[in-house]
Amino acid sequence: MELGKLYYERCDFGVAIEKFKAAAAGFYESRGFEKYLKCQNYLLKMYAEREEAENIRSTKEKLQDLVLKEGFELNSKTYYTLGICASHKGQYDLALDYFQKALAIALAMDDKQDICYAISGLAITYYHLDRVQEALKEIYNLQVFFQVLPLPEVKLSCMMLNAHILRKMKKYDQAVEILWECYDLLSEEKNMYQYFCLLFGMAITYRDAGETDMARMYLQLAKRSIDAKNLAWTYKQICRELEGLGVTNKEEYDLVLEAGSNAVTEKKKGQIDFKNQFILLDMLRLFMRNPGQVHTKEALVKTVWKQDYDPAVHDNKIYVTIKRLRKMIEPDYDKPRYIFRAKNGYYLSKNTKVLVEQ
Repeated sequence: MELGKLYYERCDFGVAIEKFKAAAAGFYESRGFEKYLKCQNYLLKMYAEREEAENIRSTKEKLQDLVLKEGFELNSKTYYTLGICASHKGQYDLALDYFQKALAIALAMDDKQDICYAISGLAITYYHLDRVQEALKEIYNLQVFFQVLPLPEVKLSCMMLNAHILRKMKKYDQAVEILWECYDLLSEEKNMYQYFCLLFGMAITYRDAGETDMARMYLQLAKRSIDAKNLAWTYKQICRELEGLGVTNKEEYDLVLEAGSNAVTEKKKGQIDFKNQFILLDMLRLFMRNPGQVHTKEALVKTVWKQDYDPAVHDNKIYVTIKRLRKMIEPDYDKPRYIFRAKNGYYLSKNTKVLVEQ
């Protein structure tokens, strides 16, 4: 379990999951249900972040078995974790119900740490439900606990939430100031997941403030740093914001014509340099503007060579140019997937996903 925690804090969820599953099996066998429950809580959080719905479902079934077969009551932290799972799926009303149950159990047990986690969950859910004043009230309630309890994870989460609320209120300078305070705390805590959340918070604060270059910089830094498999949910949020700022995921495209350069990136071959191959590049650019559109020989000659079509002069020239272009961009020249011949010309397959950068 301790090894699982170490890998969890590093966001190396693949290894952490195996450690926690092994620990959970041992605790269940020895009837150490409190620690078994802790393992399942960690597993639920990681499954939620990795968007593994089937594993979340099977873990919930194990928790039900624990209640029904062993008569063991779920604790506050488990309801808190279930709230996190619901929140990741955008089920905020369900999340609110889970967090309220978590708070009720924590209050009954007078467990101040669990009270803090439950209140932080309520604050985040109120924020997502646009109940900002209620979120601020819960953040204020937590300040009393932070004076006597060392809970850096919850404190950082609430500070970032406060920054998001200030962002919504268009108090951008104050929001950024709080986020830099979070950075100072994180330099001591070394919590990778919260570091990614901080980069995301910085980015959308600058986005709303109209500083799109800064927003792109922070988002791209987060995207390059993050493990897309282990942090699938967070990675998708980052990609969505980048797309909103006009930055696309080039890996999704078959052919990318890069702005300000003479290079094209093909999905399998990688970057292809068209240096001094201006005719080939002009022809490819023409094809990429409208995949599926047939370009007649007359149109190709007029657009690419800026001449009037003469079969005696241009038929062989077009054939040779198409052949050279195929050799440059086709992953398998003998089995072309991009450029095809039609009855009256040539075209780029309409199934080709292209990106022409401006």
